[in-house]
Amino acid sequence: MATALAARPTKDSIFEWEGKDKNGKLVRGEIRAGGEAVVNASLRRQGILITKVKKRRTSGGKAIKQKDIAVFTRQLATMMKAGVPLLQAFDIVARGSTNPRLTRLLNEIRGDVETGTSLSSAFRKHPMQFDALYCNLVEAGEAGGILEALLDRLAIYQEKTLAIKSKIKSALMYPVAVIVVAFVVLTVIMIFVIPAFKEVFRSFGADLPAPTLAVIAMSEFFVAYWWAIFGFLFGGIYFFLQAWRRSEKMQMFMDRLLLRLPVFGDLINKSVIARWTRTLSTMFAAGVPLVEALDSVGGASGNAVYRLATAQIQKDVSTGSALTTAMTQTGVFPTMVLQMAAIGEESGALDHMLAKCAEFYEDEVDEMVKGLSSLMEPFIIVILGVLIGGIVVSMYLPIFKLGSVV
Repeated sequence: MATALAARPTKDSIFEWEGKDKNGKLVRGEIRAGGEAVVNASLRRQGILITKVKKRRTSGGKAIKQKDIAVFTRQLATMMKAGVPLLQAFDIVARGSTNPRLTRLLNEIRGDVETGTSLSSAFRKHPMQFDALYCNLVEAGEAGGILEALLDRLAIYQEKTLAIKSKIKSALMYPVAVIVVAFVVLTVIMIFVIPAFKEVFRSFGADLPAPTLAVIAMSEFFVAYWWAIFGFLFGGIYFFLQAWRRSEKMQMFMDRLLLRLPVFGDLINKSVIARWTRTLSTMFAAGVPLVEALDSVGGASGNAVYRLATAQIQKDVSTGSALTTAMTQTGVFPTMVLQMAAIGEESGALDHMLAKCAEFYEDEVDEMVKGLSSLMEPFIIVILGVLIGGIVVSMYLPIFKLGSVV
């Protein structure tokens, strides 16, 4: 039993320390170790007189978002271009971070690199933050000795991708906000306002119009079964989102449906093409072989239709087909992309042509988002007017007959 306990590996923690070096100068830093005794022994071997050792807390901090990784990549690329050594660059970025979780993550990666692990291998230990595309590009940069250039390309790629996502979210924010507000207003009217009107109408002693009776019936149903309505609504949304996330068939169905929507379908399609061409351009320019690059491109597109099309393209290219021919056979890419890819293949500048496609579609997404709010506003006003205005008119119809009752 004692042997088993002794053999169990100790989980390393990060310790912050302060002390004085051989010249009496105050120094401080961080070290990853299995315990405080290990920290003391390691620092004593370096000739440091320890004055303070404190274990860093592992809790707290905001979740690490894609934007945090993009900012880190840009900072790392900038410092490496300026000639700052890799470990020192990690140390600077980690100290400058305001998110404790990101600081711990960067210190873990720095520790792995310091012990001889390659940077790409250290990144692969954290797949939630660094996907396969990120790790593959870093690995290509390490192999080719152009890590700072590849990190710069990665930073540009992430910044462009985040910009597209932000534009899509801003386009969807207005209609979603209006729908939520309309639902809250309708709920308040159904539960509180209409029952008060019903008590007033009861004293009229006259038959109520059919629209008023219909609204009152809906209000009574809402008041009696509000818990079932809310449960069904929010439960249905939750299970729908879970099915969308976990079921491949559901993903394919919804992604096909989204691409066919009247207004948003074109916007989503252009944003997916922009991500697809930007990703393939970045991978190909980094020297990643085309077949291998296509592994990451499908997932980066964010759409099951294009992911399936990319898998078919990869299969065709691996058997000797030209990229443009394989893309044409899928039937999902517009003519412009196919022509630009064909020119790129013929001229040997495929990465450049795909980057031009990405820039074009990113500009298209930007323009569509700018005009989308003004385009949707009249439709939303009409829908809200019919719903809320119809209820208000229905409740005031008996009041218009009040004179004949009296």
